[in-house]
Amino acid sequence: MAEISQSESSRNLLSRGAEEIDLGQLLGTLWRGKLWIAIAMAVALLLGGYYAFVSAVPTYTSSATVALESRQDQVVDIESVVTGLGGDQSTINTEVEVLRSRGLLEQVVERLDLTNDPEFNAALRERSMFSLGALLSVLRSGSDEEVAERRALDSVIDVLSDKVAISNIRNSYVFRITVTTEAPRKSALIANTVAEAYIRDQISVKFEKTAQATEWLSDQVSTLRLDLENAETELKSFSSSTDLISPEGLFALNRQLKDLRDRKSNLTEAIAAQKAAVVNLETVEGLSPEEKAQRANDPSLARLAEDIQNGVEGAAESFETQYAVLLTRAQQEVLRLEAQFEAVDTSIAELTERIETQSSELVRLQQLEREAQANGLIYEAFLSRLKETTVQQGIQQADSRILSQAVVPLSPSAPKKSMILALSLILGAMVGGAAVLIREMSQNTYRVAEALERNTGLTVIGQIPTIPSRNRANVLQYLTDKPNSAAAEAVRNLRTSLLLANIDMPPRVIMSTSSIPGEGKTTQSISLAQNLSGLGKKVLLVEGDIRRRVFSEYFDIHDKPGFLSVLAGEASLQSAVTFNEQLQADILLGETSKVNAADLFSSDTFAQFLGTLRDAYDYVIIDTPPVLAVPDARVIGQHVDAILYTVKWDSTTHRQVNDGLKSLANVNLKVTGLVLSQIDQRGMKRYGYGDSYGAYQAYYNS
Repeated sequence: MAEISQSESSRNLLSRGAEEIDLGQLLGTLWRGKLWIAIAMAVALLLGGYYAFVSAVPTYTSSATVALESRQDQVVDIESVVTGLGGDQSTINTEVEVLRSRGLLEQVVERLDLTNDPEFNAALRERSMFSLGALLSVLRSGSDEEVAERRALDSVIDVLSDKVAISNIRNSYVFRITVTTEAPRKSALIANTVAEAYIRDQISVKFEKTAQATEWLSDQVSTLRLDLENAETELKSFSSSTDLISPEGLFALNRQLKDLRDRKSNLTEAIAAQKAAVVNLETVEGLSPEEKAQRANDPSLARLAEDIQNGVEGAAESFETQYAVLLTRAQQEVLRLEAQFEAVDTSIAELTERIETQSSELVRLQQLEREAQANGLIYEAFLSRLKETTVQQGIQQADSRILSQAVVPLSPSAPKKSMILALSLILGAMVGGAAVLIREMSQNTYRVAEALERNTGLTVIGQIPTIPSRNRANVLQYLTDKPNSAAAEAVRNLRTSLLLANIDMPPRVIMSTSSIPGEGKTTQSISLAQNLSGLGKKVLLVEGDIRRRVFSEYFDIHDKPGFLSVLAGEASLQSAVTFNEQLQADILLGETSKVNAADLFSSDTFAQFLGTLRDAYDYVIIDTPPVLAVPDARVIGQHVDAILYTVKWDSTTHRQVNDGLKSLANVNLKVTGLVLSQIDQRGMKRYGYGDSYGAYQAYYNS
């Protein structure tokens, strides 16, 4: 098989780093999975055909229509008792739910005796003794008979509810009652019965409401009459037992109270001023007559003070007598004002108490009057409503009428065979497409080189198909016997890409590694060594994986020292290498060592040893352990010219490859190229990637 080339077909459905779905990739993925989609469509078509023509039971649909009379002329307009229905949407929705109600459907079940119809009563159908229904019947056999009958009736109502559909014809007051059963006449009969039960139910509900309203209104009128009589009696009794004034008189009392409070405030100020005057007259010790007269502000005292100053005889005694009179008068004025203050304060308290009493009694009187008036109004309203309701009894009419009777259908309404087949194809295509997309989106391995290059940023320089050999020992024989096979050509392409990777300095020491064991790196190393030796070059194949030592599964070499013996000086290079006729190259085996392999490869001795091999051979190929298992490859890689990193087709996960490459990059090792190995051609076709390979088959001889 030639080097595999798939362009956009292998890309993920979601572009890396993008938020939009690439329709081209989506359609490409669906096209690659067209076989699976076709199989899913075929299976769905077969299942749909079986259901439509064999399994499905024909059903018949019949419809009756009922019109809502939204504007009825009532004989007596009593909206709260037996009003005609309105035409708003809420009313229409309510009537739809009434038509679907279990109570209405129960009337239909009883009228048509549907409990004895096997289509509605599952207990009447034949069933296996080991069925779930039979087991439930045994468990329920010991229950109460009345409970069992009610449970059976509820079950029939549930079945009938599923078979009856109620809808409102748009922009109208018309309801369509649609019934679907296994018998045409039964469907029409049930639809008509539901419509008739709905009409009768409306009349029955109105009659019951009228009777209930009459009874309730009678009780309320009797109660309200007693309440009215009690309220009037209490009002008369209160009016006769209390001394009330009018609201105007109460207002006058409040005005009088305000005046008293103002007078009290004035007296308070006058008392304070008079007391200050008394204190002013009392505190005159050490003052001259002129100063006392000036403080008393009295003309007579002023004249007496002048007489004292002029030396008039008896003026001093007259002055003291007059001053004492003035002080006594001031003190008596304080007492008089305080007496007035107490009298006003007492009047305010008495008037306040009187106002509070009058206010409370006035509020109580008004409350009793309002209660009596309200009871009277309510009593009159209920009495009037009772008379209207009594007249209304017996003249109820339905709010709806049957617009058209259901007719017996001539052909089944289901199953719609053509629609079922078409939907089966569509569903099959959707399921198949979803399966293909889910498989593609959940894929976490590498199937094509473009995806590997896109995710790693490295170039894929080789794509090796699976070599059809039963064991590893036959791999080399297959490549020798079939030099024109797809595998051999893929190895040649790998060799060409490797040697042309650096034309100025072609690699001579080549390391082959991978992420994990079992990815085909050893087979690739052997195939590349054989291919390089076919160019007439001197090639050495070194077993660098001294931990597992798998060369023994490919070559029958015994009793030969390994390169560790050469490093230790225990054997010469010539004695350690083995020339293989099929490989046409030398082989240097590995051998066990007590020293850690990574420490051994890190030594200067190993670096000098590789220099010796570089001088002795045109190409040296070192097969190393996986990078995620042990650090050997990262150490050996420091001394090589090229690193081949093998990724097993549809096996190694994205994370394993990224972790392996990252471990090499962390020690400054650059991978020369990636190799996608063990590609299964049948698997590629199964995944939808095989369309591009047919053109190359003429060049291969496998």
